[in-house]
Amino acid sequence: MKVVDASQHHTSSHNASEGWKVLLEKVAPAALHNSEARYDPPKCDEDTRVEVISEIMSFITVNRNSPSPQQRLLCMTGAAGSGKSALQQTIAEHCASEEPGILGATFFFCAADQTRNSVLAVVPTIAYQLALRHRPLRQLIVAAVENDSLIFSKSLRTQMRTLIVDPVEGLGRQEGGSGPSFPPHVILIDGLDECKDEDRQVELLLAIKECFVDTSTPFRLFISSRPEWAIRSALKPGGHLHGAAYHIQLSDQYDATADIRRFLWRRLLAFIPQNDDDSGPWFSEADVERLVEAASGQFVYAATVIRYLSERRALPARRLNTLLTWISSGSGNSPLSALDNLYTQIVTSAKTTYEAATDQDGGEGDRFLLLLRSYQLSSLYDPILDVVPIQDWDMLLSGELNTHEAILSDLRSLMTTVELKQISEFGNSFPAPGSRPFALHIYHKSFIDFCGDQSRAKDLYFPDSRRDMLEKMDKWLEGYCKIERYFLDRWVKFTTQILDESKDTDPDLSSMIQHYRDKWREEHRRLVHRRRHERPES
Repeated sequence: MKVVDASQHHTSSHNASEGWKVLLEKVAPAALHNSEARYDPPKCDEDTRVEVISEIMSFITVNRNSPSPQQRLLCMTGAAGSGKSALQQTIAEHCASEEPGILGATFFFCAADQTRNSVLAVVPTIAYQLALRHRPLRQLIVAAVENDSLIFSKSLRTQMRTLIVDPVEGLGRQEGGSGPSFPPHVILIDGLDECKDEDRQVELLLAIKECFVDTSTPFRLFISSRPEWAIRSALKPGGHLHGAAYHIQLSDQYDATADIRRFLWRRLLAFIPQNDDDSGPWFSEADVERLVEAASGQFVYAATVIRYLSERRALPARRLNTLLTWISSGSGNSPLSALDNLYTQIVTSAKTTYEAATDQDGGEGDRFLLLLRSYQLSSLYDPILDVVPIQDWDMLLSGELNTHEAILSDLRSLMTTVELKQISEFGNSFPAPGSRPFALHIYHKSFIDFCGDQSRAKDLYFPDSRRDMLEKMDKWLEGYCKIERYFLDRWVKFTTQILDESKDTDPDLSSMIQHYRDKWREEHRRLVHRRRHERPES
């Protein structure tokens, strides 16, 4: 095993700084537990999830120096909306406040963020955080980066061993010990299921087992995920993590009913009463129990209810009555039925409000769904759609810059807008004075799943395939007579981009894109020609 000697490098501050810069370029800042991108992340309310938090913290802190592999890896699986990310955030904050701190690193996957929806940034992001905890370790990590300029193009296992395991073991050797002198820390990885490509999820789990579970490195790892194929097959009998990982099945082992009840009572009591007397809460115990029952153990349901009641234009008592009516009209016994019903009612209500507020006749419902789906797909950084900020969808599909404000005004319990600080070369910010490009941020992946599943969304489903979206876009472009040169130029560029991406993998789609690109390019040529002849002579 080769260990790079940092003493050969740290004499040159220039070399060290260059290695650090290379590492920083590969880090995903949004994946950190205290990242600005995750402002106000979900976490457990006081006095909730006490038992499971205690079990997790016991795993992390008890016998921290134990050499037993079974004591090093904790995998927690749970259904969508069961509170996994909130638990991870709570554990991260608790570990960060320990004296001395035991939090080594965090990585929060997110399907809607291209910087943290793949395994590419996992190792550099973890290595960066560990380097901040221990300066001598940082020198070794930087030296390893400088020693292999192609390290970030190699396998996860190679990256993990080169940038974490070898430096930690080398630290002990440099200090004259027989083993690592880096103090025990915990590494938290949330949302493995939100990492695209199941094969890469498997690769990450295999690398973790080989580099952390099967070695004497001083780390505990806590991984959470929906029980999807990669982690489920790893943990089952015969899987490579079976017997090597401590497994918490959140949805099966812990009944969240009492915690959801406490959460709802606390948040509902925090609302300002809408009557002038002190006769008691503005809601009844029976109201709370109906909400608890509808939640079916899903914290995301309770959180969505509170956000819905909290919207600025809302009257909480009136909205609570509306919610209870929706619950009564719901059907189905699936745990997702109540959540789907809530999503359906919120979106339908917003759609009805938008249709009533628009002056144009016909097709407004389709336009609402087209815009909403376009915003939502842009939030996923789809390689086709990430070139267009939310305001550009407004202009392209409605002709008004701030259409998204009307579309989203009654959907704030499900999503919000965030300013785009970095967008692709095709996605220049909208050229209006003082305007800033925005993208959509959806609070929970369960709503993305709902929108993309026709059997769940039903009449609110809008196709998201490339063919269907291109056809819908073309339909609206034909009906929009005020298209500026800027927008047509943008569409020509992005269709050229996806034409290059699809020509070898999907000939039929490639042919379709070619058709639209040629059509829009010709329209762009005509527009430029018309504008040139419309200019007043000087």
